[in-house]
Amino acid sequence: MPFSRRNFLAASGAGLALAPLPAWAQGHGMAHGGHGGSHRMPKGPLIPTGFGVLTGKEIDLTVGDGLREVAGRRGLGVAVNGTVPGPLLRLKEGDEMILRVTNRLHEDTSIHWHGLLLPFQFDGVPGVSFPGIKPGETFTYKFPLRQSGTYWYHSHSGLQEQSGHYGPLIIDPAEPDPIQSDREFVLLLSEFTAMHPHKIFDRLRTGEGYFNRQKTTWTDDYPMNGAERRMWAQMRMPATDIADVSAPTYTYLANGLPAAQGPEFLFRRGERVRLRLINGSAMTFFNVRIPGCKLTVVAADGQAVKPVTVEELQIAVAETYDLLVEPDGAAFSIVCESMDRSGMALATLSTTPGLRAPVPPLRPPPLLTMADMGMNHGDGGHDHGGGKASASMDGMPMRDISLLPPDVKIGPGIDMVSMAPVDKLGDPGIGLSDVGHRVLTYRDLSALTPNADTREPSRLLELHLTGNMERYMWSFDGRMFSAVSDVPIRFAWNERVRVKLVNNTMMAHPIHLHGMFFELVNGQSPADQPRKNVVTVQPGASAQFDLTANEPGDWAFHCHLLYHMHGGMMQIVTVMGPEDAK
Repeated sequence: MPFSRRNFLAASGAGLALAPLPAWAQGHGMAHGGHGGSHRMPKGPLIPTGFGVLTGKEIDLTVGDGLREVAGRRGLGVAVNGTVPGPLLRLKEGDEMILRVTNRLHEDTSIHWHGLLLPFQFDGVPGVSFPGIKPGETFTYKFPLRQSGTYWYHSHSGLQEQSGHYGPLIIDPAEPDPIQSDREFVLLLSEFTAMHPHKIFDRLRTGEGYFNRQKTTWTDDYPMNGAERRMWAQMRMPATDIADVSAPTYTYLANGLPAAQGPEFLFRRGERVRLRLINGSAMTFFNVRIPGCKLTVVAADGQAVKPVTVEELQIAVAETYDLLVEPDGAAFSIVCESMDRSGMALATLSTTPGLRAPVPPLRPPPLLTMADMGMNHGDGGHDHGGGKASASMDGMPMRDISLLPPDVKIGPGIDMVSMAPVDKLGDPGIGLSDVGHRVLTYRDLSALTPNADTREPSRLLELHLTGNMERYMWSFDGRMFSAVSDVPIRFAWNERVRVKLVNNTMMAHPIHLHGMFFELVNGQSPADQPRKNVVTVQPGASAQFDLTANEPGDWAFHCHLLYHMHGGMMQIVTVMGPEDAK
């Protein structure tokens, strides 16, 4: 049947008018009656760790709950086909897929196929693109595979993703793969917590710095002058506020395993190894390196890029990177350090089972500077956030709402405004500007094959990332999702738009657009701009991307930090269908 967004919404009851607040945003927790309940833990055998492989054109998945045990601690687990992570789905470009998902939980669930191009009614966001999957029900996803590459899947219901409802997804190309290797491995990064996800969210709401492991000692441990100390005191924020949740609340995982039991990837000397790196965590940016081995980045968010060789990269929540490595030795540690350096996930490349390489200690925690706050750009706007600021703190403007444009809603949802956000796509990430070796930046990325649409954008859409850190409220343009769910961002069919994201907060935000790829405006020619579906906007910075609106329907657009999305940083993008252009 011809596509008709209006007909689908009328028939399904899944449109915005009928469901202004998606199920995932309503605050219901796993295995209890509602937010703030008893957080009852399920009983029964422990959920196994790790994932098998499923292939074919028809796949059955079952979502259930149970207990997980990681590094001696137990907590809630949400498993797909009985494991955490869920099974690796190994699919083929060009196939017509049927995926039947059965819900064995006591609450609604869903699966979002992160990064896939598909009809919007199968995107898997309750209340936006479909009603969700009720307990005991089976929902059938059906769509053609129009791409290849490294992707993943996860729940978009409640906070289930934090508890293990995620898994890797690889689509092999129909034509010969432009990325050739002798051997490949999937490395899926995530976290485990024994604390119930809704309890974490409650504590973030009542005290945003509750989980800041370095908070109590930073004033003594870091050299600062008096003006700098006054600045941080005035903002009521420590300079070590890098991650909202960190170790020891989190145990960092590689393929579901803690560092002491990290996965082993066996190879033969002389082989070229492909690592499919997926950040399936809820809240953690990871800094990834293999001491003694260079990393050649060959794909980002599933899309091939021209090879670029580095020694380290920062992978944001929900991003994927494909890496080629040629290990010249017997064993190498794959070190995946959390951005705040409170802990690490670990894997090993080895020629011999059981052989291990030295593991470097955690590096000193990074310290936010005034440049990170959008206050000092001494090198013409491309400061990497590594140097001390020299500007006076008198009349500190971080809370000056007059800096915001008139379409940003001023209210209790905004408690800080960066003074002069600038493009930081050349920034390697917080804490990585002075590590002494080359680190990947977005400016290094260039599409391997030219972009199909290089038209000049017809308009600029500017959106501000806003928040109140003390109240843990997050938003676009000062409006939390519940207030804007019936007023989506609208794109005309096939419209070419440039989107500018301005981060007025003091946290890095990985912003994800469902259903489409965009091209980062990173200094490359329009034909060479890298295609992505997640972009990190650094604190006090901006980022731009070009978008061709050719995927009709309603799509989620949100920060992929789970508790930021749950706290309001989400909107809906509506792309009108071709029939609406007539």
